[in-house]
Amino acid sequence: MAVSPPVCDFGKPLHSFALSDGSGKLHDLKDIKGSNGTLVMFICNHCPYVRSILDRVVRDAHALMDMGIGVVAISANDVQEYPQDGPEHMAELARQNGFRFPYLYDEDQSVARLFGAECTPDFFGYNAAGELQYRGRLDASGRNAGPEDARRELFEAIKLIAETGQGPADQVASMGCSIKWKAP
Repeated sequence: MAVSPPVCDFGKPLHSFALSDGSGKLHDLKDIKGSNGTLVMFICNHCPYVRSILDRVVRDAHALMDMGIGVVAISANDVQEYPQDGPEHMAELARQNGFRFPYLYDEDQSVARLFGAECTPDFFGYNAAGELQYRGRLDASGRNAGPEDARRELFEAIKLIAETGQGPADQVASMGCSIKWKAP
């Protein structure tokens, strides 16, 4: 079932975390943050919404990294129910798609809960001061990729944040599969 998270809660602080990637290497937020801001993306391997735009996510993430934006992707899905989202599969997906950013596993789902992540993909863009300035979609894509010439909303918003410290006032919420929460 498709889920749309709330739009941006401007100024909400960036939360610290340390998580391992698919190879077991620990990554701390302080080592990920960029001088011009930080993009935190909640994604997973199996979600058709993520799969349809993964090439665009990687393209835009790499372009933003070249502009001094720190980028990280996090998967928080319950791997008991969705084993294809497990760390070994995450490492393979990152290799196959040439990720230059860490792809981390939130095993206990505490980081996803801390951020208030609701779906995959869910994008959180922070300025250099660690204040949330963007919580919107990548572009007009949905379950299927939008047109090749779709406006690059995420890229444009994070670029604006890097340049001015402020995100756009008008943002369209992301849409995707719900995060697969573990049973209580």
